[in-house]
Amino acid sequence: MAGQDMVYANLTGSDIDRQAKAIVEAMGATGLKRLIFVASLGIYDEVPGKFGEWNRSEIGAYLPPFRRAADLIEASGLDYTILRPAWLTDEDEVDYETTERNSPFRGTEVSRKSVADLIVKLIESPKRSVRSNLGVNKPNTEGDKPTFL
Repeated sequence: MAGQDMVYANLTGSDIDRQAKAIVEAMGATGLKRLIFVASLGIYDEVPGKFGEWNRSEIGAYLPPFRRAADLIEASGLDYTILRPAWLTDEDEVDYETTERNSPFRGTEVSRKSVADLIVKLIESPKRSVRSNLGVNKPNTEGDKPTFL
């Protein structure tokens, strides 16, 4: 990581918390401060209503390592942005909104292209949304589950 401006991590797995710990430690060792980290919706039980119930039934068992990763990053002192996207679609569109960590999650889905757009904006403006933890969804997609299911 020496000589880099930032780290972008979009990982998965039952050991994502260990992966995040390795990233934080390597960043600390090199003095690198800026991290963009993609986690998952639902890690704070922030998804309301029937969609929240459905989301928990579908992926709830997989969320604890994502929550531990986010907690570790938030406690790290890094200039982080954690993203928690809704269920991803392959739609060819850029249409999204964000919610803060302690706000109820909105929407059920978001396009990969929308999440990529936000990530590019964060990379191009490294001071944007520093020390933020953002839910990302397509506006007006509230429902019991994503429309593509």
